[in-house]
Amino acid sequence: MRILVTGGAGFIGSEFVRAALRGELPGLSEAEITVFDKLTYSGNLANLAPVAEAAGYRFVRGDTADPHAVDEIVAGHDAIVHFAAETHVDRSIVSAAQFVQTNVAGTQLLLEAAQRHGVGRFVHVSTDEVYGSIDSGSWTEQSPLDPNVPYAAAKAGSDLLALAFHRTRGLDVVVTRCTNNYGHYQYPEKVIPLFITNLLDGKSIPLYGDGRNVRDWLHVSDHCRALAMVLNSGRAGEVYHIGGGTELDNNGLVERLLEACGAGWDRVRHVPDRLGHDRRYSLDITKIRDELGYEPRVRFEDGLATTIEWYRDNRSWWEPLKADATVTRAA
Repeated sequence: MRILVTGGAGFIGSEFVRAALRGELPGLSEAEITVFDKLTYSGNLANLAPVAEAAGYRFVRGDTADPHAVDEIVAGHDAIVHFAAETHVDRSIVSAAQFVQTNVAGTQLLLEAAQRHGVGRFVHVSTDEVYGSIDSGSWTEQSPLDPNVPYAAAKAGSDLLALAFHRTRGLDVVVTRCTNNYGHYQYPEKVIPLFITNLLDGKSIPLYGDGRNVRDWLHVSDHCRALAMVLNSGRAGEVYHIGGGTELDNNGLVERLLEACGAGWDRVRHVPDRLGHDRRYSLDITKIRDELGYEPRVRFEDGLATTIEWYRDNRSWWEPLKADATVTRAA
């Protein structure tokens, strides 16, 4: 199988590529993979260095919003796994234009090219944030979309486009929506790597509002294993939820990080809450469990410990990133 992975130099995309080329993902041991990435601030070729010499790997730098580049790169591939997106909520609140351009227009160009070139399957990777906020219970794949911030609205738009291409044009599209990912190689503006690296450097960590916003945490390796299942066996035109099974409010997350890093609550700096900050996300994963046999394997305690260890051991990866950009987000 010849797979095009957009955004494959980013956090989740690079994990998918590394795991596939190492034979760690079900059904993909013989896959040939082309990574197509613009290499914006969060895309990093160092993320792909461990498999740069692997057989069947190719990297092409390009923009999903460039119609000529997209048409050229899509040709000859059997499947597309579409990670490429602008994902930072705070940045989208300040300026939404790039989020619409990349997440909506870029997805539309890829869908058009996939149909034109006869791509067999298009996996569109999305987020639980498209649903907005839920006080209790969990969303199913039939729950209405109700995004509250520009990033989530742009992702919701791209989800609907992808599903519309299946319904009106017959393109083999599957949409996935995941909960909050964590793990190694995650850009340090995201909450877990930001807090870990700040604590390792003896700095404070910024906590939004009252710290009671709740998220479900999904290890990136579990996410990518689920994506491989969907790529191989998911039903065309369907949406699948992917979760990790560990719901924590941000106070609970901070408590675990402080304990693991040997720090106290005096290192926590409370900051004003973010505009449109969703209170709680929760996905029902019954469908992917029953249809494809997915279950998260990485216990949060184990995943968090190995993630902290990775950032402790890989300062050469994250220190330049924090030095080159103002990384200020909070939880």
